[in-house]
Amino acid sequence: MQKGMTVTYQVKNGVYVNMTNRCPCACTFCLRQNGDGVYGSGPLWLQREPTVEEVRESIDGWDLSRYGELVFCGYGEPTERLDDLLAVAKHVKSRSSIPIRLNTNGLSDLINGRETAPELAGLIDTVSVSLNATTPEDYLRLCRPRFGIASFDAILAFTRSCVPCVPHVVMTVVDVVTSPLEQARSRAIAESLGAELRIRPYEG
Repeated sequence: MQKGMTVTYQVKNGVYVNMTNRCPCACTFCLRQNGDGVYGSGPLWLQREPTVEEVRESIDGWDLSRYGELVFCGYGEPTERLDDLLAVAKHVKSRSSIPIRLNTNGLSDLINGRETAPELAGLIDTVSVSLNATTPEDYLRLCRPRFGIASFDAILAFTRSCVPCVPHVVMTVVDVVTSPLEQARSRAIAESLGAELRIRPYEG
């Protein structure tokens, strides 16, 4: 492992996995704009993407029995490396009963060019999808996805397809970019897809 590469780090009672800095969005409120790390982690800007073996080695350095969950969430969109992510999740499942959560922008199908939710079955326990807007136009303005206006509908389709494949599906909105009315609309959207809504405090 190259010195200075933060592949895993602790947030509260979770072990977080930072596999990539690639992301198809440039969200106006992204924590990456505020510094090199979060919650006291080391620098999350990777000098290079770690191999699957390096990620496994980093995870194996933690006593997972002491933590409540393992979370794929770093300074990038985890599904940019979906196949590698699933390989790592399979490794974790083979040695631990720790629940695994995927924090995602919900654009996995567009990133990978296929329906990806069925691939999460049996490996991911919770999918948390960032919503943050209630119309395609507002999402485009806030999150600036490289896939354009089609991104919003793709997020909804991905979330809907996760519900029969993953035990717990959540959509999230950040409090500073959503009004109470938008939060109510977001809740209605999430529930219409079979998901829950969580309002996240901005911790920038």
